[in-house]
Amino acid sequence: MKILIIGRGGREHAIAWKVAQSALTTQLYIAPGNPGMLTLGANVQLVPIDENDTAALLEFAREQQMDLTIVGPEAALMNGIADEFQKAGLAIFAPTKAAARIEGSKQFAKELMDKYHIPTARYRTFEDYTEAKEYLDLIGAPIVIKYDGLAAGKGVVVAMTAGEADEALKDMLLDNRFGQGKVVMEEFLQGPEFSLLTLVNGEQVVPLAIAQDHKRAYDGDKGPNTGGMGAYSPVPVIPQEQVEWAVEQIMKPAAKAMVAEGCSFCGVLYGGLMLTKDGPKVIEFNARFGDPETEVVLPKLKSDFVEMVLALLRHEEVVPEFYDEAFLGVVLAAKGYPGKYEKGLEICGLDNVSQTVFHMGTTLKDGKWLSNGGRVLFVVGRGATLREAREDAYKAVNSIDAPGLFHREDIGWQAV
Repeated sequence: MKILIIGRGGREHAIAWKVAQSALTTQLYIAPGNPGMLTLGANVQLVPIDENDTAALLEFAREQQMDLTIVGPEAALMNGIADEFQKAGLAIFAPTKAAARIEGSKQFAKELMDKYHIPTARYRTFEDYTEAKEYLDLIGAPIVIKYDGLAAGKGVVVAMTAGEADEALKDMLLDNRFGQGKVVMEEFLQGPEFSLLTLVNGEQVVPLAIAQDHKRAYDGDKGPNTGGMGAYSPVPVIPQEQVEWAVEQIMKPAAKAMVAEGCSFCGVLYGGLMLTKDGPKVIEFNARFGDPETEVVLPKLKSDFVEMVLALLRHEEVVPEFYDEAFLGVVLAAKGYPGKYEKGLEICGLDNVSQTVFHMGTTLKDGKWLSNGGRVLFVVGRGATLREAREDAYKAVNSIDAPGLFHREDIGWQAV
């Protein structure tokens, strides 16, 4: 099969790594990809088409007679890439623009959960700063403020004080940091978070192994929110019966609700969940693979991913197998991330690393690896236990020489 993967980061590198292992894959194209992905084999080719250039991607897929396309980034989904591919009769594993609203609009997602009794935090939606501020004065902090739209994982503020909450409201509603839009104000929930990624086609839901990621930039869960500084799977703090409950009471009802609303979901439905004192509740839904959770969940998957996707598209039963081992990954990010950071920082020592390394934001110039983003590399360790997986990951991290990058030293601290 000829397979096209759309995207350029660590998530797409992990998807490509898994797809490249399939016996069904003869040629793998990644648009636009990154140079780190070329290490996957001779049958891998980077295509210089931006992930948001739907027309050019469609033309390429048609010309090459692509057998399957898998989409990584959320912006491409919101651009309606799945709709265009489907119209052209091309197989694509990705939700339509209407279905991707479950991520693209926090308000749509909350209203869906309300209507179909899917457990989540209580909320109100505002587009006027004065009204939002009055509501804040009424209920106080802690409170969660979310921008109602795509914000690359940075549009959520967990405000522990009324002052922090007010700053977030001004940021989103007066300064339009993410563009003109609304905010969703949610009750503050407490408990361990976990990510439940499921492969979905209509009402068919196939859960993958759960993971937990670390959003804060610095050790001890301090500092600003990021796109994720590390992740691990399994998550011992979440009992298996709670995971099964979440599949039956959250993920399956959500897939059914989308069908009932006339926007049937096909692709990866990601549940960002929290185990509260009242059981699992939804923090957010995403319409695609989470990043960096994908980089530990796909290594834990033993089954052939391409076979699974094809069976799902044919509505056949899919029973995934997973390795017993634990996987833990650490992000190396440019100093200053998630704020201002430099690009073009040299990275040495990658040749010495035997562990799996996914490239999140790198470029290759004159034979040298350089940083080309905020999050640069994702180093994955594996072991019989999470402690061993962690040791394996940090052994690799410490053998990479990149003075311009930083990482957290405590990934997996809740589990180890």
